[in-house]
Amino acid sequence: MGIGKRMSGPDAPPAVRVGVLGSSWWTDSMYLPALARHPHGRVVAIAGRAADELAQRWHIGHAFEQYEDLLQSGLVDAVIVATRNDRHYPLTLAALENDLHVLCEKPLGLSYVEAAHMATHAVARGRICMTPFTYRYMPVSRYLKTLLDGGYIGRPYHLNFRYFTGFGLAGGYNWRFDESVAGSGALGDIASHFLYLARWFFGDITAICAELGRLVERAQLNPAGQPYPQADDNAMILLKFANGAQGVIHASTVANEETPFGQLHELDLHGDGGTLHAHIDWDQAQQIRGARIGEGAARLLPIPDEIWQGARRDTVHNTYRDVFRTQETMARQWVSAIAQGQSVRPDFADGASIQRIMDAAQRSHAERRWVGVEEIG
Repeated sequence: MGIGKRMSGPDAPPAVRVGVLGSSWWTDSMYLPALARHPHGRVVAIAGRAADELAQRWHIGHAFEQYEDLLQSGLVDAVIVATRNDRHYPLTLAALENDLHVLCEKPLGLSYVEAAHMATHAVARGRICMTPFTYRYMPVSRYLKTLLDGGYIGRPYHLNFRYFTGFGLAGGYNWRFDESVAGSGALGDIASHFLYLARWFFGDITAICAELGRLVERAQLNPAGQPYPQADDNAMILLKFANGAQGVIHASTVANEETPFGQLHELDLHGDGGTLHAHIDWDQAQQIRGARIGEGAARLLPIPDEIWQGARRDTVHNTYRDVFRTQETMARQWVSAIAQGQSVRPDFADGASIQRIMDAAQRSHAERRWVGVEEIG
């Protein structure tokens, strides 16, 4: 399928007609506002249980109840797959078979086998595909990457990342803690973000040792009245990097954080030349402190204006809104890449690499041992 009608102006790139599979709060708060005023593309169709409501609110021309009907409609050039995890693999393959470009939420599949197939199939079909690891685009992450690439900490020694939130404290059924639907719990839902950042910052991860907790007693039956495999609500992961560095990631959905959003991110990175500490409380704090060897105590490292790119700095959520709704990030970056015929990162290969690490973590927990990432195939 080709790109849609051209926008006005002799040199304007073609408009990209986007369909969205999934009508959850995430679609409403992330993807629809991000693309509402994009210069190179627009959402023209949406599918899901609340598709009619969102179509009316966001002035989308076509609403479908069934995902497959949108994929076969001929109305779109590209689709965003923002469904439950167990639908990512079949819907993405169906989209690729219809020659559609795809942005698919993480985790790409329920296993590395699925994710790797998605990545190779995207290349074979020549489609521009993205796995959106959200926190890569936030100013703290961008500036940490700039500092690390500039040699601020020297040769990396170790990192320690903590992602604490409390949505797993409720004990009823939640598909995010149903392995048959989600693939994993805290591991895939939140630890995957920090696994991506760890790999982005320090390079390839070669081995994993993980302890996955099931700490909260949950409903024993799913909505259909059937027992289901319960997923982890807490993930503690040790990492070995190809460059010799080590890492620790602790991702918990059962951490009671008394912040307005109930979430806390902390990232510590050390090397032979210095130290970096990042703190994001998802209220007002999004700070980096650092110290090079011989400089004394860590000091505040203000994030430069060119990193903020005009985003508001008063609250983390206002920054978040501006980053994803006004800047060339994530969905907006992907649509621009399609319009301009360019590749984009993180792509499906990146998403599959993180899935492979998660599979290694699950095997490590099950077998009570370190697992080499190359064991997963």
